[in-house]
Amino acid sequence: MDKIVKLVSEKAGISEEQAQTAVTTVASFLKDRMPEPLAGQVDKYLRGEEGDKGGLGDTLGNVGGMFGKK
Repeated sequence: MDKIVKLVSEKAGISEEQAQTAVTTVASFLKDRMPEPLAGQVDKYLRGEEGDKGGLGDTLGNVGGMFGKK
């Protein structure tokens, strides 16, 4: 989760503590609204346990790239 917290902190210009709160809030929001098979994967992605990449941090970076942000 450290990667995504640092990414949010840098991109939003906020402290890592604020970014931690933001990431935790968004993760909880997503888990509450996703079907269970997907919701169960959120924590794994945040910890970087999915695949060889950096988990959700890389995924969000790729999504941001689709919208012209890196």
